Order: sequence, then structure tokens, then C-alpha cells
Amino acid sequence: MVDPWHIEPLDLTIRLVLALLLGGLIGLEREKNNHPAGLRTHILVCVGSALLMLLSMYGFSAFVDEGNVRLDPARLAAQVIPGIGFLGAGTIIRNGFSITGLTTAASLWVAAAIGLSVGAGFYYAAFLSTAVVLISLWTLNIVEKKYFENRRTYWLKLVTNQKHGTLTHISSNLERKGITIRQISMEENDWESEENAEKHERLTLSILIRVSKPSLLITITEEMKLLPGIEKVSVESA
Repeated sequence: MVDPWHIEPLDLTIRLVLALLLGGLIGLEREKNNHPAGLRTHILVCVGSALLMLLSMYGFSAFVDEGNVRLDPARLAAQVIPGIGFLGAGTIIRNGFSITGLTTAASLWVAAAIGLSVGAGFYYAAFLSTAVVLISLWTLNIVEKKYFENRRTYWLKLVTNQKHGTLTHISSNLERKGITIRQISMEENDWESEENAEKHERLTLSILIRVSKPSLLITITEEMKLLPGIEKVSVESA
């Protein structure tokens, strides 16, 4: 009769190495696309989850015959998922209206689940989940780049010493190129000229724009610099 509370060293080794490989495959895709959590992070999450699953199932076998001890193989493993939530939260970054890192946080969560599956010997589910995750990440990445490129937003920031008519010129130039303006904010600042010690008004414009092609940003920047009164132009990812 097979002892359910005992595991051979070879089987234990196979499970940990398998967790390393499966977690590494997901991490490799994230690493390739320059995301915060890459190859090493996913390997550590997957192997660590598998180890905790093994520990939960087989680490307390010495207490099986104790009458007052009640073992639950899932108790320790159940704490992995909430713990991964804190790690995943560290990869989520909000910059203005844009939030990045959600996919990477989700991939860490899935890597933990795959590690738990491998640790429990649920091999088919672990392999199938890894395949589904990789196919989803690869294919959806291609689809997003091809069909959703126009959803990228940027902050166009300009500093001008002319208040009247400047915003009209800027908006008309952007509309001619098919660029959508989503938000505009203005800030007025007084500055003193070194030549005649007179105070002048300077206007800082922050315009949130949606661009269909990132290559247009160079053209926009060069044209904005030629407008009368424009002192500084910069573009930042939103």
C-alpha cells in the first residue's frame, strides 16, 4: 500500500525542477517584453509555491500517527495566494491615466497556482495551464500591438509666453493630424525678464493626446516648436 504521507526524493526533485521549467517559460515571455517581473521572479514564485505545497503535504508526516494532531494538506498551501497578492501589487504602476503591470501581476499569480499544482502532483493541469498562459500572452501581445496601437496616450507639455491664440493654434494643428485631445490643463506663472526687470506671464500647457502612430510624436514636437511664443516642448508617456 502506497503511503500518501511520504514522497521519494526523486519524485520531489522532479516536481521542483518541473516547477522551475514551467515558471521559467512564463517568466521568459515577460522578460522578453521588458516587464517588471521577469524570468527570475517567476521561477522563484513557481518553485517557492511548489515547495510550500510539498511541505504542506509531506513535511509533517511524522505527526500522522499522533491522535491529537489533525493534518490538512491544503492549509499551508492556501496561504500562498494571499502572499502572492502583495508581490503582484509591487508590479502595478499608475502613471496619470495609465496603469501598467496588471498582466505581470496576474502572471505571477498564475505561476504560483502552477507551482502549487506541480507540488501536489497535478501535472496535467500544470502543463495545460502553462500552455494556455503562454499562448494567451504571446497571441494577445501581437493582437494588441497590431489593432490597439491607437489607444496609446501621451502628455504633450508646452511652455509659452503668449497666452492669446496659442491654444487655438495647437489644437488646430493636432486635429489636422487626426490626434485626439482628451484633456487640457493650464498653469500660469509670472517670470521677470533679466533685461528690463519687467514681469511677464508664462503659460504651461499639459495636453493629454491619443496618437495612432508613435512616429507622429517627432513631427508634432518639431511643429510645436515653430509656433510663435513656444519656449519648450516635451512629450511623456501617460
